[in-house]
Amino acid sequence: MHLTWLVSTALLGLATCVPIERPKETQEAETPPEAPDTGLYYHRYLQEVINVLETDGHFREKLQAANADDIKSGKLSKELDFVSHHVRTKLDELKRQEVSRLRMLLKAKMDATVEQDVQVDHLALLKQFEHLDPQNQHTFEAKDLELLIQAATKDLENYDAAYHEEFKRYEMMKEHERREYLKSLDEEKRREEEARFEELKKKHKEHPKVNVPGSRDQLKEVWQETDGLDPNEFNPKTFFKLHDTNSDGVLDEQELEALFTKELEKVYDPRNEEDDMLEMEEERLRMREHVMRNVDLNKDRLVTLDEFLKSTQKKEFNEADGWETVEETQVYSEAELQRFEAELAAQEAELGRRAEHLRQQHQELQQRQVELDAQKKELQQVVLQMEQRKAQQQPEQVPQAGPGGELKFQAQPPHAAPADQAPPPESHPEAAGVPEHPPQQNQVEPLQTQRHPDVEIQ
Repeated sequence: MHLTWLVSTALLGLATCVPIERPKETQEAETPPEAPDTGLYYHRYLQEVINVLETDGHFREKLQAANADDIKSGKLSKELDFVSHHVRTKLDELKRQEVSRLRMLLKAKMDATVEQDVQVDHLALLKQFEHLDPQNQHTFEAKDLELLIQAATKDLENYDAAYHEEFKRYEMMKEHERREYLKSLDEEKRREEEARFEELKKKHKEHPKVNVPGSRDQLKEVWQETDGLDPNEFNPKTFFKLHDTNSDGVLDEQELEALFTKELEKVYDPRNEEDDMLEMEEERLRMREHVMRNVDLNKDRLVTLDEFLKSTQKKEFNEADGWETVEETQVYSEAELQRFEAELAAQEAELGRRAEHLRQQHQELQQRQVELDAQKKELQQVVLQMEQRKAQQQPEQVPQAGPGGELKFQAQPPHAAPADQAPPPESHPEAAGVPEHPPQQNQVEPLQTQRHPDVEIQ
């Protein structure tokens, strides 16, 4: 089933669709079309809640008997207490997932703006979200459904105005950049660029007449070119049923916008340099708003067959004048453009101050790095000097090599000779006629008994 942007109108769409009991073969053959994106940050949660509620027979039955006021006022939300346990369990799980998602978004935002290790009150932060009850984060109650309907209704009513404002800023930015570019050119190139710009504007305006959306001429053109029917046999009731693509008895905003495709193709072509596709989307939105103002009598953002037939009886329906496109209307004034440029200048100045501050910090860090590198080098030199001094105080005795590569040991002075090592033969005390030094205490006496000349051995 095709769902509309508003929760209220989406639920109302359920109420006006065909009965619950359908042949099984029809249910198996039909594939529900994908619901349009509402543009809300909680669109997925909204859609999943509606899909789950749609599976409950009791809730769907009450929904069929409800009107738009019952849905918007929250009266229908009380029926949530009577849905099956299985449906309530699914809704509880959906709410826990949504709360978890919002917490992750809040954490990411806080991590980017707040210092680390700061205690965050998630409950207080969750209160800024109006589409659920933050006090109860685990179960989906009637209050949650009521808040979801109210939030979506309010947000979507402001969605079109926000889109128009964003488009205005887009157009002012385009003009600002064009003027800045012209300032950067010399006189001759500036004249050439201005002439080229005027030529593109003129070329963009060369298109067939655009019919007023919702007028007889516009609908008959769709009847003939899209539906392939004889324009002389145009029938508003048949036209309505042909373009109620989901057969729910109403034309929603997406079904209405589909009627304007032929008119938009007269003006915008993505292959042309002079045609801006963002302007085309703004044009589509303006056309839909025009039809809704003239046809949607109860302002529920849905067009019933009765409302549609009544609109064909108004004199505006036979209006033959053409439709003024975006480029033919004044999207912004010169004063608004000047204020916009002043805001840009202030933002650029602030960014310049921040960039200068960051540049100074970068220079300070570089200077500090140079100082640290110098200190490191000094410390390395001190350590090297200490090691050299230590090596000089305790030199190593490296034996010299002989002509054949053999090690050549030099004689050591007697006082430096080891106590347990006898001197070389050529320097022995007895051979040189020098009296031998008394033996060291730790020197072992020879086992051979020496004979004294004055002593006679018996």
